[in-house]
Amino acid sequence: MPTLIVKNIHTLVTMDATRREIPNGAILVRDNVIEQVGTTAELPSTADEVLDMKGHHVVLPGLVNTHHHLYQSLTRVIPLAQNYELFDWLKTLYPIWKGLHPEAIKVSTKIGLAELMLSGCTTASDHLYIYPNGCTLDDQIESAQAIGMRFHASRGSMSVGESQGGLPPDSVVEKEPFILKDSQRLIETYHDSNRYAMLRITLAPCSPFTVSVDLMRESAKMARSYPAVRLHTHLAETKPDVAYSIEKFGLAPGDYAEEVGWVGEDTWHAHCVHLSDDAIEKFGRTGTGVAHCPTSNLRLGSNIARVRKMLTHGVPVGLGVDGSASNDSGHLLAEARMAMLSARAGGDPAGLTARETLELGTLGGARVLGRDDIGSIAPGMAADFIAINVNTVAFAGAHHDIVAAVVFCTPATVDYSVINGRVVIREGRITTLEIEPVIERHNQIARALFNGE
Repeated sequence: MPTLIVKNIHTLVTMDATRREIPNGAILVRDNVIEQVGTTAELPSTADEVLDMKGHHVVLPGLVNTHHHLYQSLTRVIPLAQNYELFDWLKTLYPIWKGLHPEAIKVSTKIGLAELMLSGCTTASDHLYIYPNGCTLDDQIESAQAIGMRFHASRGSMSVGESQGGLPPDSVVEKEPFILKDSQRLIETYHDSNRYAMLRITLAPCSPFTVSVDLMRESAKMARSYPAVRLHTHLAETKPDVAYSIEKFGLAPGDYAEEVGWVGEDTWHAHCVHLSDDAIEKFGRTGTGVAHCPTSNLRLGSNIARVRKMLTHGVPVGLGVDGSASNDSGHLLAEARMAMLSARAGGDPAGLTARETLELGTLGGARVLGRDDIGSIAPGMAADFIAINVNTVAFAGAHHDIVAAVVFCTPATVDYSVINGRVVIREGRITTLEIEPVIERHNQIARALFNGE
């Protein structure tokens, strides 16, 4: 089995059981698994491949993105949708998204994952819930496998259109029997429940205002009939979202989630900005997770999720960049910085510390996705880690706490990224695809979508 040694690391942030931060650190990888962690002096000096950090890099566990809509990178900064709240924003974009096609899904997935990888992400969960013009989740999976990302692909869905009281136009919803049949097909074709899996399938009806109670219940039943298939949806994102739940179901969002069987350690919800105190306690008691997406929530004027209260009650919390049409960026380290700062906006300057924030982005995300094999740098863990050059202008004057500086200072892009033991970014360049032609094609597709071509 091939070996990889990473040595002369300025500071190795392990996120292991004792949260060790090792000066002049080193990592030994065999095949796709971390075998040894320690100082450079303690570990072997030779291997099949050697990455010498020369004392210039902080190395951290790869970041985990728990919520995204990769296709939305095609519709960043749409003029009419720049200043809308969620529901009006969606109604503006649905007619554009109706023009998506299989190539658009493939290309936007490559661009979105490349952006994530360059920002330190090594595991990503995406929520694809719209399938016009022959689009399938297979299109996205193909691109994720090509670029080398550890990937949780969500079979999202919308089944309740405007004529049935839902938000999306009828032209972009699907029939529920087909959704369930396709969900089963995808699980049985792609899902890998084994340790170190590179690809898992999640069942993810989009939101309370786009699917029926029956679909929520049947999806939960199906997911729980397979090993390690998880459940994901949007919940309590905005005040109108909460009002819809109360009017339509007679239940607040947390109670609705419990009513349809969507609480438990196999389930996580995006946003939860307006989750009640009772629901937060319920989520903590049941191990129900939350994907915290602060930039999107601020951009849409949705408010700020109460992450400190969630953590106090034991709620599993990870970070998510959300779609690039409501964030307009897919930079996960920038999302971590926003999470730290927004947690302090209510007046508590210690609302979330830099190290707590890094924990949300690593171990927190791993827990939300049901993974015990990623999120830390320790023997037996998957070989997923990133290296950030701190010998730069952005980090000048910050070396007295260089770990905190990774969050406090200008969000960096990574010099190196290793996923499953494979170097996928080397000296700031993605090694698994030629990115420039993909960017060009992505821009062509984005223009055509916007122009209705």
